Amino acid sequence: MNTSAISGKKSGGIPIWALTPTQIRSINTMVSKHAALWAKMNGFVARKGQLCLVPGSKNNIEAVLFGLGNSPTPMDTAILSRILPKGDYRFESGIPDLQLATLGWCLGAYQFSRYKIMVPRLAKLVVDQSVDTAFINSAASATQLTRDLINTPANDLGPDELENAIRKLAKPYKARIKVIKGDALLKQNFPMIHAVGKASISAPRLIDLKWGPAKGRKVTLVGKGVSFDTGGLNIKPGGSMALMKKDMGGAANVLGLAQMIMDAKLPVSLRVLIPAVENSISSNAFRPGDILDSRKGLTVEIGNTDAEGRLILADALSYADEERPELLIDMATLTGAARVALGPDLPPFYTRDDIFANEIADASNSKYDPLWRMPLWKPYNVMLTSKIADINHITSNGFAGSVTAALFLSNFVDQAKSWAHFDVFGWVPTEKPWALVGGEAQGIRAIFEVIRNRYS
Repeated sequence: MNTSAISGKKSGGIPIWALTPTQIRSINTMVSKHAALWAKMNGFVARKGQLCLVPGSKNNIEAVLFGLGNSPTPMDTAILSRILPKGDYRFESGIPDLQLATLGWCLGAYQFSRYKIMVPRLAKLVVDQSVDTAFINSAASATQLTRDLINTPANDLGPDELENAIRKLAKPYKARIKVIKGDALLKQNFPMIHAVGKASISAPRLIDLKWGPAKGRKVTLVGKGVSFDTGGLNIKPGGSMALMKKDMGGAANVLGLAQMIMDAKLPVSLRVLIPAVENSISSNAFRPGDILDSRKGLTVEIGNTDAEGRLILADALSYADEERPELLIDMATLTGAARVALGPDLPPFYTRDDIFANEIADASNSKYDPLWRMPLWKPYNVMLTSKIADINHITSNGFAGSVTAALFLSNFVDQAKSWAHFDVFGWVPTEKPWALVGGEAQGIRAIFEVIRNRYS
């Protein structure tokens, strides 16, 4: 359990009453007369996020009244872990989902304190006995790992440091690590990973983590690990480059998901592939108009060096596909087009597997982990046509950018039983009850739920 946010007590704590505006009419039947009177005197009407601390007779807090508004969500109460004063608290009544509320409490208490001294969170939650603490602990820890990795700037998290973080993750689970690095990528046929990362002082690499029985049902995760993206020779403007430390958000999310799978000891043969590069600018950087070979054997015309993520994913996906996994998932901070279509909070995903898509939709709702299926619209493949290579990796018209990126990747997967691509943002641009502005895990709780249901 997240010890910074959770009380060691098994009972007790100041009660938290979560209320909607409709319930205010009958508040006298729900809380003490003193609390009801105090709420009325202080104008508590239960609008979303409204907080009312009811004083006790001994210079203490008797109860907490919290407004859910007219459209409550399972994690509205998450903000309480960072705004309540020091003390032990418990959810008393009105909580839409105790499991998610407890997880939200832990997520809301998160702090990234590597570079700045933070005032510690002093409000602690006494966990209800009905809550699955093992899951809460695992999900909170995985989210913290993902957030920490994304929040760390590129001067402290390049390909070398990302590899070290993966080795650190692997050690307690006794996972095996193999790394193909630098010019060895060319010798072992990963030409696009090499091409994208060769301009950086930190050598490109493919990090390969394996855990579980080799003959188990194969689940493979691939994460885009671009530690920083200048845009390459198609250099990004300053405003667009400012947050490119988060361009390894796909890798960070995949690692959080892998941690949850290993925590749960799911009976699968897990493989995690992270192509780790920095898209830098140098005399040997790959160029617009270059034709790259790929592991798959397809030649790829480079339309823009700022669309580098799909190139490294393509080689990694081809490698993963050769093993014919039962489930192959990739996650990447791949396109701005996905944000234009669905905004920062709702990542799209693409799959040919209707059953998997339905399972993800159900898990997305039950775990309050938003995801939305988008179409692999085959007629748009024509937009990726090249006159001098097998395929261009981007379109020239600007339409359907997230769809065509997914279609490009689909050319490199044809043997896996089921494949899905998740185009995540990996960032919270405006504060949420469960998250401050910064790196974020997106989709991993929903994906984990599907994997757990399928394989356990």
